[in-house]
Amino acid sequence: MKFIYIVLALFVLSSCDSQLEIDAPSELTYNGFWESENGARAAHSGLYGTFRGAANTFWVLGAIRSDVWGGQTFESPFYQDLIESNITVSTAPFGGWGGFYSRIHKLNDFIQNVPNIEFNNPEDKEHMLGQAYGLRAYYYYTLLKTWGPVPISEEILNTTSPDGLSKGRSSEEEVMQFIKADIQRSLDAFGDDASFWNGNKNYWSKAATLTLKGDAYIWSGNLLGGGNTDFTEAKNALEQVGQIANVGLVESYTDLWGADNENNSEFIFAIQYAEDEAGNFYNAFTGRSTEIWPQFDEDGNSMEGFIIAGSNRYGPSEKTLLLSDDNLDARKDQTFIRLYSDSNNGAGYPNYNANKYFGSVLNKFLGRVDGSVRIFDSDIPVYRYADVVLLMAEAKNYLGEDPSSEINLIRERAYGDDYDPAIHAYSNGSKAENTEAILNERYIEFIAEGKRWWDLRRAGDQYVIDNVEFLDEGDEYKLKLPITLDMIGRNPLLEQTEGYE
Repeated sequence: MKFIYIVLALFVLSSCDSQLEIDAPSELTYNGFWESENGARAAHSGLYGTFRGAANTFWVLGAIRSDVWGGQTFESPFYQDLIESNITVSTAPFGGWGGFYSRIHKLNDFIQNVPNIEFNNPEDKEHMLGQAYGLRAYYYYTLLKTWGPVPISEEILNTTSPDGLSKGRSSEEEVMQFIKADIQRSLDAFGDDASFWNGNKNYWSKAATLTLKGDAYIWSGNLLGGGNTDFTEAKNALEQVGQIANVGLVESYTDLWGADNENNSEFIFAIQYAEDEAGNFYNAFTGRSTEIWPQFDEDGNSMEGFIIAGSNRYGPSEKTLLLSDDNLDARKDQTFIRLYSDSNNGAGYPNYNANKYFGSVLNKFLGRVDGSVRIFDSDIPVYRYADVVLLMAEAKNYLGEDPSSEINLIRERAYGDDYDPAIHAYSNGSKAENTEAILNERYIEFIAEGKRWWDLRRAGDQYVIDNVEFLDEGDEYKLKLPITLDMIGRNPLLEQTEGYE
């Protein structure tokens, strides 16, 4: 009977949530699951499995509607309606809040039950709670950025009463206050412990919470009226990240990618993938050998023999190709393998040639080749220290300070020995000029890492309208997604997102 109650509760809150797990930790309470440290550790591991299950959703929400994608593909593209912002109530994507509430429910179970369990090492318990609060804040921050007002649920769902199950949408300000409270709870639980769980950056950490704090407080300061108070909090949090051991920029951009580099000093929190456990979704940014082999790379080399068995559903926009088309910048070749229909008599096409361009293979997360098979087991960074540096630039800019040192730190790393301050260095400008420079640097730095849409949104509505060709003045309401009519039918306390009524 308890199991039925839990499923019903999740179904009402999440509506058509297809991500429901039937082994919710609270259902196991009556079997003694939450009475032992072993049970808590098992639930802790499960939190990361469910987070990984949402990785593609996180990416789509943070990237696909931006100006980075929508270019030429070998096959029919995914999410074309979202790319073009063809969004209505009847076609609302991500029904059931994208499946996030079933994951939040597991965290609520964990947060409520773990404090009552005796651990052999109490510091382990506090670290795990710090992780849980940080993860919950991250989920709610994603919900806020996507839908604006959303329901807040922090209790275990164990009632069959419709009155108890239905929740209205809390205001954006209320949701942000909850996010800030969870961030503080996370920091309180971590205390002075800035270590990475088992030395592994695939787990949330104090560094991750501080990075999230910088991110969320800039959003709050710029979009929710927090102003300089929030910008100062963001700056202070981001400064603390740089003081944590084994956190900082790696020397070369090329040192960020590949199986040998996955626990590098720059990754703060990354989603883990491993052979025979789970593969990432980046094979959809590649293609099939039958499509790729007849083509040539930009150096004029034949692609025949390139080992691949994916699909090509996402294509970089021409804007992306042009903005990143700098042969002295290491990020160009590390991001894409640009394909052309001929070799240009062996000379290749060192710069973008629209007439001969065939498409691109994403190079960042290509995994590795094992014999005749490519395995897509690259870890996906959620936050890395370059994020911290450029978020710091944002915070400083909003506070009227000079952000050029942060921008130039990223540029120096990108150009390496070819860095020439007279050409590549940025000098402090107006607040608007600085914002554009930061946005452009983040654009190139984080291509395919699921950040550009959030970057534009965090800068302000006008930056989204000005940069995304499918949005015009008057479309500001489209920056948030509608909810499905089915969701409202199942939860009568829900109101449609403003602008979609």
